Amino acid sequence: MGLGLVSALECGAEGIDFSGDAGLPVPVGVVFGLLAGSVLVVRRRWPIAVVLVSIAVTPAQMGFVMGLVGLYTLAACELPRRIIGALAGMSLAGTMIVTFVRARQDVGHGHLTIGDWFVPFLAITTSLGVTAPPVLLGLYVGARRRLMESLRERADSLERELQLLAERAEERAEWARGEERTRIAREMHDVVAHRVSLMVVHAAALQAVARKDPEKAVKNAAIVGDMGRQALTELRSMLGVLRAGESLAHHEPVPLAAVGAAAAAAASRAVGDRSADAAQDGPTLAELDELVDQSRVAGMVVELSVEGVERGYPAAVEQTAYRVVQEALTNVHKHAAGAKTYVRLARRRSEIAMQVENESVPDGEGESARLPSGGNGLVGMKERVSALGGVFVSGPTDAGGFRVSAVIPAS
Repeated sequence: MGLGLVSALECGAEGIDFSGDAGLPVPVGVVFGLLAGSVLVVRRRWPIAVVLVSIAVTPAQMGFVMGLVGLYTLAACELPRRIIGALAGMSLAGTMIVTFVRARQDVGHGHLTIGDWFVPFLAITTSLGVTAPPVLLGLYVGARRRLMESLRERADSLERELQLLAERAEERAEWARGEERTRIAREMHDVVAHRVSLMVVHAAALQAVARKDPEKAVKNAAIVGDMGRQALTELRSMLGVLRAGESLAHHEPVPLAAVGAAAAAAASRAVGDRSADAAQDGPTLAELDELVDQSRVAGMVVELSVEGVERGYPAAVEQTAYRVVQEALTNVHKHAAGAKTYVRLARRRSEIAMQVENESVPDGEGESARLPSGGNGLVGMKERVSALGGVFVSGPTDAGGFRVSAVIPAS
């Protein structure tokens, strides 16, 4: 609006001289100049019309501001370059012709005494001076504006992508935390089920011999105490990992999308690291003899046979094999107390195989301990083995017993 007012005032003032040259009344020339100069107000909406008006009033020697601003606005707009070039060329040609004619007239009237070479030089330099700078500046500003818009769009797109990555990373971290909780739940089930089952068996034996054989009763009581302490130690260890996972899960989120993605990915890695550490700290096949001895002390008849040379398997493989045997022995304590049990382990180069089979339950001995069952033991064993790409099979035998078999790849 301000430039439009300046242009109108300029053209109105120049309309005084125009009215004298054209033989028109001064008010008519002033009104004509005001109307022509006020066209600059619509330069942003119709820049082509403004440039055409400035070219049209060039012979009247008015519209200097309108011409400069109009060409600048035209070059900065989102218009094809051929249109900008054509209008700029028309303005250049019009200014050059008018300047040439006016200079020739001044020379003819004796107002200029310089040589003939000065007229075309003046026409060329004047037309270039009032046309080239606004056009070049407008092209630069338009290109810069388009570049900034492009960068802004790319930044918005990148922010959306980062937000999406953050959400996906948080989903992966939540999935990893869920897997960690599931693993800890399996570990807690194995620890509680096995230790408590043995404790119940020993407690039943303690109750039976408390009066008849005090020495044996004291021995059974000591075993129950040791097993209880072992169970508490293992439970504390796993609960500590679980609390650490919950603390990480409820950590305050950082509002930046990129930092959120990195934090979520770090949470996922941290959960994975804890899982790996837990696997390293878990039981191994070297402790299998101790596990079988615990069942023997509880009164179970167990035969252990191991085939193959001792090999170094990954910690997760050894822990899973140990837990399968442990849970199978626990099930024997629960459902087949007194039955003879066979534990077979085969160490191979590419895999490790195990089998726990119990004979049928002797009459009158299957319900002596009255151990409850949650029904999750076989499911947990199958999940453990399948997670490592192994095969798990369980079911009753033809002789009335029960067999649990598993094969786990070594890598």
